[in-house]
Order: sequence, then structure tokens, then C-alpha cells
Amino acid sequence: MQDPLPIVPVDAPIDATVVLPGSKSITNRALVCAALAEGPSRLTGALEADDTQAMTDNLGRLGVGVTVGGDGTIAVEPPSASDRERRRSRPGPVEVIDARQSGTTSRFLLPLLALDGAERVLDGDVQLRDRPMGPTFDALRALGASVRDDERAGHLPVRVRGPLTSGAVELSGDVSSQFLSGLLLAGPAVPGGIAIRLTTELISRPYVEMTAAVMSAFGARVTAAGDTWTVDGTGYRGTAYAIEPDASAASYAWAAALVTGGRVTVPGLHRGSLQGDVAFVDVLEQMGAAVTWHDDAVTVAAGPGLHGVDVDMAHISDTVPTLAALAALADSPTNIRGVGFIRDKESDRIAGPVAELVRCGIDAVATDDGMVIRPGPIHAATFETYRDHRMAMAFGLLGLAIPGMAVRDPGCVAKTFPGYWDLLDDLRAGTVGPSRQR
Repeated sequence: MQDPLPIVPVDAPIDATVVLPGSKSITNRALVCAALAEGPSRLTGALEADDTQAMTDNLGRLGVGVTVGGDGTIAVEPPSASDRERRRSRPGPVEVIDARQSGTTSRFLLPLLALDGAERVLDGDVQLRDRPMGPTFDALRALGASVRDDERAGHLPVRVRGPLTSGAVELSGDVSSQFLSGLLLAGPAVPGGIAIRLTTELISRPYVEMTAAVMSAFGARVTAAGDTWTVDGTGYRGTAYAIEPDASAASYAWAAALVTGGRVTVPGLHRGSLQGDVAFVDVLEQMGAAVTWHDDAVTVAAGPGLHGVDVDMAHISDTVPTLAALAALADSPTNIRGVGFIRDKESDRIAGPVAELVRCGIDAVATDDGMVIRPGPIHAATFETYRDHRMAMAFGLLGLAIPGMAVRDPGCVAKTFPGYWDLLDDLRAGTVGPSRQR
């Protein structure tokens, strides 16, 4: 176990341009599209972190040629039809696909595994085993796959065998948008395509719109009409695809500007970005930040005060821990709502932030669908992170302003942002350039 990481406060407002690694969400979607495409693809600006390595390693086990360049480039060479047939007919033990801690890898790869008649087991870290998978299991069964979750219903590990057949299926949308995204990603490889009707309100809709946009870039046809999403079974084509910087990671850089009373510019993001989390800057603007939208960058600067907000974060839920930490420094209460479903993320992202805010002296309480934070005097604390990268990165920000803060299990940030603590060091030193991914 790593020792807690002390966070050294900055001694002046930061003023920096932060070049961030690529979007985890877009990288893993593009990898699936490229793996199912006809012809090779080349991704640029891709994230290299634990979550994307889980995806690339497992695609390699499935016969996809994946070459990671180390500079944000990934070359993807799908297997030929004859190679796929040889793998399916080859005798041997049932292949186990290990998604590690990666929710996107597990929820995107499972429908892909169900595309053919080979039996495989999908499993993951104990943390991932605790996350729900039932809606995807049920949908795949309705589309003709054999799905056995004998050990624990609705959770990993699961034994799956396809193929999938064309048709319409129902799916709940209020647990995770990743269930819908996973089915959509597999849809172009199902002869005749699939239609998915949502039976409940869709949370995190911008992530599904991101999925459709990435699929379209690889030649797939996705349409949404009312509560039904339809994918034509016309396949993907290989392409060169550039990936945006990670907007969820940008939330920490922009919040650092407000924590220190300074200014941060993040290039590569703009109003037309695929990632819904870029809208976090609108929340910061409500808190009193000055936001400037450039053609291909966003600047957030601290205003004369930092104010509490009442905000529904259902569509930008990955930024809830960031806002929770920032709200501790505001001059009035903050009410975060619409996010009851984040109890089932890598950790309970309602109970966790509340507990850590209380740990450093802040009055915070959980509600049915979020939390209320009443700021006040803050004292030094060593924060628990619950093996959750977003908890570590968010609460590390408080150490930039409050002496004596430390973060347990700092290495958990490698899941999506291996260079995060380097970034804080660079911000403190005023030497930020392209941030280090490793």
C-alpha cells in the first residue's frame, strides 16, 4: 500500500495553459469501432492509461492487432474473417477476458463478445464485480445470446456465447448510459441491425450522443426517435480518427483555477465538443468564475467570489466529486441533485464525498439523489479515496489551498490520468506545458 501523498499548497494564483491527455470515453469507443471495422484505423490523441490499456489488451486477446505508439497514436488492424473463424474453431479452454477495473471495457466488450459463437468469460476486479451489469445481460439474452451469471445475478463474472440476432430489445436507461452505448457499438456488426427501446429516462445522455458520433465517424448509421435508438447492420469502415482532450480531466484543471484564485486555459475543447462534461464550466460560471470560450480552447478564471449553486448534474455526473470539493470553499451552500445513480460508480460517489468533506470539517449530508454542502472552516485531513480515481483527483485539489492535506492511495489516478500528480506539481511550479500521461 502506498503512503499518503501530501499536497503542497500553491503560494500564488496559478496562470497556466494545460494540455491534457485524450478522452478515456472517446478512446475506448473508438477502439471498439476500429476493432469491428473493415480495414485498418489510426487513432491520434488517444489516452494511455489503465482503462484504455484494459481495452487494448483484451482486443489483442480477441485477435485484433493493436499497436500503441506511446505518443497518443494507436494503430488498429481488425482480424480477417478467416482469422476469426480459426479462433472460433480452435480447441482449448474457455477464454477469460479480464476488464480489470474498467466499466467502459466491461460494458462495451460484452456485446462484442456475444457477436459470435465462441464461449468466453468476462470478469474483472472485485470493484468492477460490484457494479451492476444486469440490463446488458437481459438485453443480450433477448437478442439470442446465452448469458450465464451463475455466481451472482446481474454482476460479473459472466459466461457468454453468441451470436446476436437482429431485432428490437428493451433496456432501462436510468442505471448507466454505458449499457445503451455498449449495445449500440455492437449493432453495426449484427446482420440486419438492432433497435433499442428505453423503458426509463436516460441518464448521462451526452455520453450516448458521443457514442453515436464516434460510430458515425467510422461509417455506422445510428438514429434516435423518441425513446428508441436504431443501428443499421451495415458495419464500420476503418478510418483515421482524432480524439479530443479529456473533458472530465479538464474539470480538475479548471477547478484548480478557482481553488487558487487564478486562471487556467485548456486547449482542444470548445462548445461543439463531443463530451458533455465540457458543460462543467457552466456550473463554474454560476459559481462566479469568468469563462471564455475560444475557437479551440476554454479559459476559466476566478472571479471576485466563489458562490454555492443548486444544480442538477445528471448529465455531467463524473464531475460531481470535483464540484463537491470546490463547494467546500464557497461562501454559501451547494445542492447537488439528480445523481442518485452515482452510488454504483467505482465507489459510492455520494457517500464518499460527504464523508471526506465531514473529515475536513465541512457540514455535508447525503440526500436521495445527491448531497448538500454547507461550507465553513476547513482543517487539514488525510482523505480516503476508496480506490476511486475521481475521488483522489477531486480532493487533492483542496490541498492546493489548505495546508496539511494528503491523499491516500494516490496511484489510483492511473485508471484515467497517470500524470495527474505531475500536473499539480507543474501548476505549483508554474511550468505547465503538455501534461505527462505516465
